[in-house]
This record gives sequence, C-alpha cells and structure tokens, in this order.
Amino acid sequence: MRVLGNILWFFLAGWELFIAYAIAGLVGFVLIITAPFGVAAWRIAGFVVWPFGRTVVKKDGAGVGAAVGNVLWAVLVGWWLALTHIVTGVFLAITIIGIPLAIANWKMVPLAFLPLGREVVPVEVARYRSEAIAVPAQYHG
Repeated sequence: MRVLGNILWFFLAGWELFIAYAIAGLVGFVLIITAPFGVAAWRIAGFVVWPFGRTVVKKDGAGVGAAVGNVLWAVLVGWWLALTHIVTGVFLAITIIGIPLAIANWKMVPLAFLPLGREVVPVEVARYRSEAIAVPAQYHG
C-alpha cells in the first residue's frame, strides 16, 4: 500500500514539492552562509518525493542553533514552502483519491516551517524509538 501511495503522491504532488525544496536548497548553498538551510531543504526534498513509510522525528541534541536557524528559515523560505503545501493540499482534496494525499501534505506544513533539528526516519524506527523511550531499559526483560 505504501508503494501505491508513494506512486500516486509522486505524480500528483511529490515532483512539484521536490522542485520547490531543491530550489530552496540551491539558494541555500549559493549563499554559502546559509548552507545548513540547503542541507535541510535537500533532506526534505528527498522526503517529499517519496514520503509514505517514513516520518519526521526530533533530532537528539538539537538546541539553540536549530531554534535560531528555524526562525531565520521560517522568515526566508519556510513561509512559501508551507504555502506550497497548503495550496497543493487544497487541490488534492478536490478528489476522493486525493484526500489522503492532501492530509499528508498538510501534515508537512510544520516541517516546512521548522525543519532544523528534525530528521527523516522509517516509520518502524520512529515506533521503536518511542517504545524505547516509553519503557525504561531495565524493564526490557
């Protein structure tokens, strides 16, 4: 089911979102001082092209630098990337087949605003991490 969702996603929304994030990444690298933004944009570009089966989690050790970077990101490029997700989601929601894709698109809006201090992982890894956090190590038998 993930493969089918990813194929539909790619043709209906993924390619255009990939281009938007790739352009943001190129601008980040060209300006040199904003290279961390370029890395974040390209990481998200890989996620938005094939999202089903992966999720975004907070990165361990992200601190003040990520928070300051997120504020700059939101002002410089985050708002238009988030707007791209919102508009694409609205168009996807017009059809019944597109409704789940629209919801997935709208779930990416917070990532578009605050990408630094996050990482993309397979869903299974995120589940394992949350279970490992929920149950202390001494109780794992």
